[in-house]
Amino acid sequence: MTEPCSEPAKGAVLVFARSGHTARVRVDADGRYRVSLVPGTYAVRVTPPAGIGRGVEPRTVVVRRGDARRDFMIDTGIR
Repeated sequence: MTEPCSEPAKGAVLVFARSGHTARVRVDADGRYRVSLVPGTYAVRVTPPAGIGRGVEPRTVVVRRGDARRDFMIDTGIR
């Protein structure tokens, strides 16, 4: 039987892409990150160590002026 793990995806890199430009940010040990993005729609992906599971959800995010926080679920594949 598998049990879900709700630990932070420490070291994972979130990649935000829009119109050929990307911004990358590393998740810290507490599961936090900080990135500044201009308003728009971004495709979101994650790079290792979270590359084995389903990846990141949501995979698209709309950033509006004044937005301060977005939470993502990162599946690292650890079961």
